[in-house]
Amino acid sequence: MASTSKMSSSVEDDDLQEEFEHFDDFTLASSWERFISEIEAVCRQWLADGTKNLLRKGAISLNIAEGLYKVKTDLKYAMKSYCMEYYFGTHNDVGRGNGNDWSCELHNLQLSFGVNEFLVIAPQSASGVVLDGPEASKLLSAVAIALSNCSGFWPAFVPVHDPSRKAYIGIQNMGTLFTRRFEADRIGSQVPVKLMHLEGLYELFVSKFAFSNMDLSMHLFQVNLKMKMTYRTLPYSEDDDVQESEGGFTESGESPKSNHQSRTQWDDNCPWSEWYSAEDPLRGFELLTVWSEKAIESSLEMAELENVSPLEAEKWLISPCLSEILSDGCGGKRIGFASQLLLLIDALHMSLDAKFVEDFISVENPGPENLKSTAVIPPPTVLDRVLKDLFHEVGALQLDFAEGDHENSRTIKGAPLESLFGQFCLHSLWFGDCNIRAIAAFWIEFVREVRWCWEESQPLPRMQASGVVDLSTCLINQKLHMLSICIDKKRQLNQECPKAGENNFFLSAHVKGDSQIQSDISSEDGDTEASFFECDSLSTPDCPNDPESDISSFVHSDAVKLGDPIPKHSACIRRGSAGIVGSMMLLKSYQNMHAPFTQDPPLMTEDMHEERLHAVEALGESFRFSAQLEKDILSSDMSAFKAANPDAVFEDFIRWHSPRDWENDDNMEKVESNTNAVVESTNDWPPRGKLSERMSEHGNSWRKIWNEAPPLPASEQKPLLDPNQEGEKVLHYLETLRPYELLGQMVSTAFKAAADTLNRTSFGGLKQLTTRIGQLYLTMAATLRCLQKNSLSVGTEDIEDLKRLCAIFGHVESLITLAASLHQKFLQAPRLSESIFNDYYNFYLPKMGTVSIGGDEKKDFDKKQEVRRQEREVVASMFTPPTVNQSWRKVLSMGNLLNGHEPTLREIIFSKRDHLSENYYASHAPRGYQQELETYRMYICGTSNDLSVALAVASCD
Repeated sequence: MASTSKMSSSVEDDDLQEEFEHFDDFTLASSWERFISEIEAVCRQWLADGTKNLLRKGAISLNIAEGLYKVKTDLKYAMKSYCMEYYFGTHNDVGRGNGNDWSCELHNLQLSFGVNEFLVIAPQSASGVVLDGPEASKLLSAVAIALSNCSGFWPAFVPVHDPSRKAYIGIQNMGTLFTRRFEADRIGSQVPVKLMHLEGLYELFVSKFAFSNMDLSMHLFQVNLKMKMTYRTLPYSEDDDVQESEGGFTESGESPKSNHQSRTQWDDNCPWSEWYSAEDPLRGFELLTVWSEKAIESSLEMAELENVSPLEAEKWLISPCLSEILSDGCGGKRIGFASQLLLLIDALHMSLDAKFVEDFISVENPGPENLKSTAVIPPPTVLDRVLKDLFHEVGALQLDFAEGDHENSRTIKGAPLESLFGQFCLHSLWFGDCNIRAIAAFWIEFVREVRWCWEESQPLPRMQASGVVDLSTCLINQKLHMLSICIDKKRQLNQECPKAGENNFFLSAHVKGDSQIQSDISSEDGDTEASFFECDSLSTPDCPNDPESDISSFVHSDAVKLGDPIPKHSACIRRGSAGIVGSMMLLKSYQNMHAPFTQDPPLMTEDMHEERLHAVEALGESFRFSAQLEKDILSSDMSAFKAANPDAVFEDFIRWHSPRDWENDDNMEKVESNTNAVVESTNDWPPRGKLSERMSEHGNSWRKIWNEAPPLPASEQKPLLDPNQEGEKVLHYLETLRPYELLGQMVSTAFKAAADTLNRTSFGGLKQLTTRIGQLYLTMAATLRCLQKNSLSVGTEDIEDLKRLCAIFGHVESLITLAASLHQKFLQAPRLSESIFNDYYNFYLPKMGTVSIGGDEKKDFDKKQEVRRQEREVVASMFTPPTVNQSWRKVLSMGNLLNGHEPTLREIIFSKRDHLSENYYASHAPRGYQQELETYRMYICGTSNDLSVALAVASCD
């Protein structure tokens, strides 16, 4: 029996164990229950990860709102695939719907229902919505159960109906006491007249909680209201402005500078308008007028609110409607300096292998094969008009080319903006399509026109006919300046009166006669010796002896008075004297030393200086630079000194011309400090001293030149500058210039001239833009330095650097265009102009390659700027009343008009709150739960032709 009982008990244990091993979890028996379990597992994982871990795992940033991200997962149920997305924000206040400023951008569901984090579950289909009502309810129930199981309080939404309706249904578990249900739908056309007005919208909201057949307009129902009106300025109309050909060129391919237009453009007063007309980067403005939350008790108040002027709104926010072409830089459809400079760089690249400019237009040698079909030379009539603008239609010459230019402009080795070559380069950008063949044809005709001016002794337009050659400019500009001076001297030679007998045009422009000089001598004390040390020997080619400084050194000296006794004249006749040199006396004759008139030093261009430096290197160290290369100048000064001082010796010339080479003894000339006159005694003459070692050495070249120099005043000497010879040299240089040398100087000058043109734009006190322009000049100077070499050294890397420079230039050009447009539109409200530009500058900065880009580059600029009370009239004046031709709105169906403009979008939030008793399920209450609960909320968005309504209702289950 015992064994039998043991056997029976073991059998029962086995049956019990087998029963446990085959236990079935009936909560996951159906596919729907397994679907709920999958949703619950995903939600638990998202809850456990939190915001920071989700961001690390690759949450997707949305451009809809700042700080809004989403994660998603794929689910399957009943042979169908679904996608569940979780939207969350990094800011605590994102999308809660409690802000009164409406300034932050929100997701559509956040704005519609006043939620923050939420779930969206939708089928993976072409429409992305659930068309079947029972299926939508089942999906929503599955998500609600899953969230309840994992204590999640996220609202969940399911898109339903047709996608164009943007309809949703949703649910949110708010603990064990309340549940919120959501519903949104849209009317795309034929909006009822009643719902076009605020009164009808108020009654629509009241009908959701006032369960009665009574007339709602006759009863009081207190609700809360927040409202935002959006106004947009009239869209750009092509009929109001000049129709231009595509790309800013005329049909014939000429520069738009000569294309006069009868109607005005927005940028007619901008400095670039003579070259091209830029599209206005501002398509218009969007104005938001915001009414903060207020209590409304009747539809009558809503009717009154509809007639209130937008000027009475609590807050105004404005944002620009920017053109898509603004961020295009130098590529795409944008036409400006940057796009044309890029074409000029392509021409430079093609010129590297050519020997002569004529090769690109020659019939026998037409250049590369790819030029034959693409490169077009404009017709001769176009070329004639451009040359006429360059050479004949020239106004008063601006003597100071640097006036108004940026301080960093001189760091770029190019021609000034208003100079002849500077204007040639700007014309070249728009001549044809800026191809190498068009540039070659233009240059050849340009040089022919310059030669005509030379041969006919006509002034060279846009070039100064005097002054010193500016070596900081490009070599072509230096040559043209030299030619202009030669033409002027050539004209003076031709106009010289034969009776004069003297070539006075070789003298300084401020030369005076002896008697006039002496009458101008000042009687104030001065340091004569110090002034003459400034007239040292011509030790460097860059600092030649200036006759004007020589004259000034004694004109302002006080060492001589009119009443001083002058000794008897020498037997020789004194000629070419500019006046007495202080108290200096001649060594071998008791006579005052006279300063002579001297010739102007010969002008030299950069290549002439280089040739002289190479000659010095070839001569070696045994030859003094001033004694060899400046022999002509030194001989001219010595001849003039001999003519002004017939009894002078070599030592006298050294004392005047190079005081540092005269070593005085201790008993030197004395000057009484208590009187204005110089008291000289016989003990002070002759002056005591000796020549320096280098001047007293045997075979000194200066003494040799002195012995050979005849006593001739400057007016009778052979001119140091031969205008005919130097002018022909300049023309030879221009006619034989290599293509890459021409294009290299054109690129540098074009960049400099384009930047100088844009720098003259009036855009107010924008410090960021001013700094950016200064940085652009420095960047250009560094990048263009490769073009300053005289050898064929421009490589592929240099070309790529120049193209990148075009991109940078295009960015700055876009910013300047925007700044100019804002400045024009906000002349009476400069703060708004500066604020909007600074916001856009910070938004645009990543595209300029200065900082790393975080997020999607394609995000549109949507920053809003608050308008102050005193600025509202200025902004309102931008909404000009619509004209008859601008029938953009045939019927005004809504109120709150702004200068005849009705809102393009009206957004209203109605809400109703109820006071509830303390929740006795405190442990299950949602976070932030308070006694006052928003039981009804309705968001209404739309116009007279489009209306969207979203309703959220909290109920006690």
